[in-house]
Amino acid sequence: MNTSTEIAEFARNVVRQERDGLTALLESIDTSSISQAVDIILKSDGYLIVAGVGKSGHVGQKIAASFASTGTPAFFMHPTEASHGDLGMIAKGSILLALSNSGESRELLDVLNYAKKEKVKVIAITSRPESTLAKAATTALLLPQVAEACPNGLAPTTSTTNTLAMGDALVVSVMQKRGFTSEDFGRRHPGGKLGLRLQTVSDWMERTQAGNPLIDYKADMAETVLAITEGGLGCVGITDENGALIGIVTDGDLRRAMGPNLFEMSATDIMTPSPFTVSKEQRMGRVVDEFTARRIGNAFVVQGGKPLALVDLKSLLAAGYV
Repeated sequence: MNTSTEIAEFARNVVRQERDGLTALLESIDTSSISQAVDIILKSDGYLIVAGVGKSGHVGQKIAASFASTGTPAFFMHPTEASHGDLGMIAKGSILLALSNSGESRELLDVLNYAKKEKVKVIAITSRPESTLAKAATTALLLPQVAEACPNGLAPTTSTTNTLAMGDALVVSVMQKRGFTSEDFGRRHPGGKLGLRLQTVSDWMERTQAGNPLIDYKADMAETVLAITEGGLGCVGITDENGALIGIVTDGDLRRAMGPNLFEMSATDIMTPSPFTVSKEQRMGRVVDEFTARRIGNAFVVQGGKPLALVDLKSLLAAGYV
């Protein structure tokens, strides 16, 4: 029976072998082939169609999703389904990215033959330069021939890690050459925590019933307290005669000013002048980070000096931004 220590060492050996496989891949990437593959993708107006079977197919689905999310319209096509009608997905002007470590997956033959008839360019990811796939490809991204981490040398492990890494290298190279920005990425990722952080303040304003509690700089303390209470957001903005934001009064400001003369004061007496504000163009992730760093719970969205809305921590928590 294997001990826990032995099992842990088995696991480390797998990682070591896959690391060594990646090192071999790093040293073997061919400048001409990767450049040609990037150029083919960037010059196409059609879809990038990723195909592979078995473990290569699973990796291919991830690669297709990565391309689609970074500016290259792409989808995965299963080679078996392709032979039963899905070949119609391969239209002129599209590109085929075919994955097979051996380059001899028989399920890919119909796909490759169809691509040749339709004059569709093929990018191959394989470890065999003399394989059917490599020979049929417009350009082949060759993987190093390394041992699998499987103790029997059979289960795809090191080879699939290298396939994924090569796919990621192609995705990011195309993304870099295309000039794909964080704004482009954000438009394609509206969901989840990542999507929320990539939204702009303007996006947040459109999706949220954002409050905008404001009072005039001449307001007395009774008006100030009432405005904070009715707004329910823990603060109120102070504006000048032109409607520009000149300060903010928070619950904390009220507590610190508490005393027998409180209601003899005005809002401007206890406000925080020139408070931290945000613009409509800022990323929500940046806003949340600023809230954390400054230990504040609210900030007005300002344009041309005038407050448009209030971003408050309670709303951010409720919407999942924090």
